[in-house]
Amino acid sequence: LQSLAPPLLQMARTQKNKATAHHLGLLKARLAKLRRELITPKGGGGGGPGEGFDVAKTGDARIGFVGFPSVGKSTLLSNLAGVYSEVAAYEFTTLTTVPGVIRYKGAKIQLLDLPGIIEGAKDGKGRGRQVIAVARTCNLILIVLDVLKPLGHKTLIEHELEGFGIRLNKQPPNIGYKRKDKGGINLTSTCVQSELDLETVKSILAEYKIHNADITLRSDATADDLIDVVEGNRVYIPCIYVLNKIDQISIEELDIIYKVPHCVPISAHHRWNFDDLLEKLWDYLKLVRIYTKPKGQLPDYTSPVVLPVERTSVEDFCLKIHKTLIKEFKYALVWGSSVKYNPQKVGKDHVMDDEDVIQIVKK
Repeated sequence: LQSLAPPLLQMARTQKNKATAHHLGLLKARLAKLRRELITPKGGGGGGPGEGFDVAKTGDARIGFVGFPSVGKSTLLSNLAGVYSEVAAYEFTTLTTVPGVIRYKGAKIQLLDLPGIIEGAKDGKGRGRQVIAVARTCNLILIVLDVLKPLGHKTLIEHELEGFGIRLNKQPPNIGYKRKDKGGINLTSTCVQSELDLETVKSILAEYKIHNADITLRSDATADDLIDVVEGNRVYIPCIYVLNKIDQISIEELDIIYKVPHCVPISAHHRWNFDDLLEKLWDYLKLVRIYTKPKGQLPDYTSPVVLPVERTSVEDFCLKIHKTLIKEFKYALVWGSSVKYNPQKVGKDHVMDDEDVIQIVKK
C-alpha cells in the first residue's frame, strides 16, 4: 500500500491541463501496474484461496451478489433460490460463498452470495481479494444496496471493483493494439482525440517497457482506456443495482428510484418486486434458448439448451451437448426466426436465434 501513495499524491497535486496530460498518463499507468502487483502477489507457495470461496461453476450462467455487510444479500438469496444462507442482525454473518440455483425460463442460473465487501477490499482488506476474484468469474453482478444509504455505498463498491479490473456496464475500449519487434510506436486515430497524443501514448507504453507497437484509436479514448487494453486482464460485466428495503421509504421516493438506470427496487424480506428483478436479470444475461427435436417427435419445450448470445452457432450448440457430436455432424434442420423457411437445412456455421428448434442429422 505504501507503494501506491507516491503516485496518488502526485496525481492529486498535478493540475489537469494539456501540458500535464502525459505526466498524468504516466502516473495512471504506474498505478495500474502497482495495483496489479498487489492483486497477484509475487512468489509461489502461500496459503490457499480461502475456505469455501471457489465454488464450482454450474448451470448456464452465474450471478454474484456483491454489497456491504447487512444490506440483505442473504435474505435475497434465500427468498429467490430457497437456499438457506445464514441471516442475522449483526454484520459479516456470511463468511464464505453460499451458492444457490434458480430455474428461470428453462435456464439454470447459479446465484452466489458473496461475503460483505468493505472499503479497501481491492487492497486486500477483509476477505476482499477472494470476494472480488469470485466476482470476476460471474456473467452478471448484482450490487445490493440499502435504499436508505445507496449512493455512498454504490460509489465505494464500484471503486473497489474497478480497482480489480472489473468494468461494469461498459464495452471494451475500441483500441487496436499490436506489439512488434521493431519500428517504434505507430499511432493512428480514426477520429479526433481529446486526451491521447503520441507523447502520452509513448510515455504510458514506456512504463510497460513497450517500445514497438501499432496503436489504432477508433474512438475518443482516455489514458485509462489505453491502460486497460495494454493490461489485457480487464473483464467487462453487466451489472444491476438492487435497492433493497423499499418497505422503509415513501411512494414518492420510490418513483424517483425507478428512473435511475440499471436499478431495481425490491424488498427481499417481503418478496416485493421479484418478478421485475428476474425479468431484468434475464435481459442483462442475454441468453438464447434452443429447443431440441428428436426425429419423428415433437420438440421438447421443457428443457432448452441455453447458450450465451455471442456463441449461438450450430457448432456451439453441438459442443454444449457433447464434444463428439460435431465429429458425427452431417447437417441440421432448423425451425424459427433465424431461417428463411421452416425447416431449413443448415451447416455448422449457421447462427441461431432465441427459441429456435433444431434437429441434428448425423453421418
